[in-house]
Amino acid sequence: MINDKKVLYSGMQATGNLTLGNYLGALKNWVTLNEEYECFWGVMDLHSLTVRQVPADFRKRARNLLVLYIAAGLNPEKNCIYFQSHVSAHAELSWLLSCYTYMGELNRMTQFKDKAAKHADNINAGLFTYPVLMAADILLYQADFVPVGKDQKQHLEITRDIAERFNSIYGEVFTVPEPYFGKTGANIMSLQDPTRKMSKSDENVNGSIFLMDDMDTIVRKCKRAVTDSGNEIRYGEDKPGISNLLEIYGVCTGKSIEEAEKEFSGVGYGDFKVAVAEAVISMLKPLQEEYARLLKEKDYIDGIIKANDEKAAYFANKTLRKVKKKLGLTEKPR
Repeated sequence: MINDKKVLYSGMQATGNLTLGNYLGALKNWVTLNEEYECFWGVMDLHSLTVRQVPADFRKRARNLLVLYIAAGLNPEKNCIYFQSHVSAHAELSWLLSCYTYMGELNRMTQFKDKAAKHADNINAGLFTYPVLMAADILLYQADFVPVGKDQKQHLEITRDIAERFNSIYGEVFTVPEPYFGKTGANIMSLQDPTRKMSKSDENVNGSIFLMDDMDTIVRKCKRAVTDSGNEIRYGEDKPGISNLLEIYGVCTGKSIEEAEKEFSGVGYGDFKVAVAEAVISMLKPLQEEYARLLKEKDYIDGIIKANDEKAAYFANKTLRKVKKKLGLTEKPR
């Protein structure tokens, strides 16, 4: 707990371009949390290294992601927005925790199996021990809550197991985090395959709307969205394509699914898709404009990076010193 507030921690990898699903399922919801919680938002560039990166592009994407956090409304004075790689305690605690993590636990991680199948030519040790670094990220800041989607629940569970195991040996060192589930927009699916989540790594570019897509591109992708048989615009398991578009429209406009169904009663699929596109464009325009403005403010962004890195390092090193002392590691002479 910091300043009488519970601590909430999350972050995004600096790979690919963020999608509408990333925004509606996570980033947009994060903006509402900084009044209630002490929030730490990481640009998770160390995690990104499990896949080969082009250094110049990677460096640019990481900085742009931090700028996007701010453009989306995360206040860098109320939140700690920082680069994971700038706080060495992440890598250091990850090694210490790996000595308290069992091979069997890591073998059960479904994301490792999925990613290993996608990157069969690069099944590296970092991909296997990814959950330990994620545990270090969370436990360094004594996080009470972690916003998670269904695909991250398993990683939070192993984080809790590691923390409880360490605490049972050495006393109450780590806060054991709880999952925080967002109220809306958690399940934005691919426009081309509404049985799968919208993903920034989707090989079909028409499956995802990216936050920096221009107006014409958004309209084109929405018009090409897969729909269902029949012509009724309603939400239901038997209509995954239309249900996904209703979900997007509702979150972008603030309307309930029921309100959206009534609004488009008797309307054809074509007109409905255009309305969804217009709602997306209207919501993204202020974000895109603020992002473009902030990219030009180099000194301002550099100042934010420096101040927030220092804040993150202060809290992370506080936990790391406690862990080292419990483990009996020799302290540096002062």
